[in-house]
Amino acid sequence: MVVSELILGGQRSGKSRRAETLAQQWLAQSEAHRAVMVATAQPWDAEMRARIARHRQDRAERVPAMETLEEPLRLPEAVLGLSTPQTLVVVDCLTLWLSNLMMPADLDPVRAAAPATDQLLALLPVALAEAAGPVVLVSNEVGLGVIPMGEEVRLYVDLLGRMNQEVAAACARVTFMAAGLPLTLKGPA
Repeated sequence: MVVSELILGGQRSGKSRRAETLAQQWLAQSEAHRAVMVATAQPWDAEMRARIARHRQDRAERVPAMETLEEPLRLPEAVLGLSTPQTLVVVDCLTLWLSNLMMPADLDPVRAAAPATDQLLALLPVALAEAAGPVVLVSNEVGLGVIPMGEEVRLYVDLLGRMNQEVAAACARVTFMAAGLPLTLKGPA
């Protein structure tokens, strides 16, 4: 049985693959089951557009029955709108979602962080608690490296760490990925 799970790890650690594996397992359990990927990436530049296209293609090959909804900003609403007892909602990823919230073109990221923090720390855990079915969230763990230079980057790392803690507290299971291997930090293995 899939429950709410936060999957943390560094870049290329296997986070998305684990989420896809959970979706495959969920879909195999019953013909009535549905899986929906909520993708948060935005195509800001040519490299990101190519990356998004590659992820779409890879996901379609690995989990062809999983639907995709692209929602870069209204994530709590998307989770609640999609969630049913028969639907697994996969969010990939919280890291980009936070970036999206902090990057309005007309605002200073430091000033934009206060509403982002409120939304992250209040609405997302509430949405997880109110979700009718299982939710799997993917997020990066960026706090294992050096302290970044620059106020905006330090603020981002701080907010991501706080968000990960709040989401981890709201999830039944938390998994840390390293080199494609899962390590259960919380909940059943």
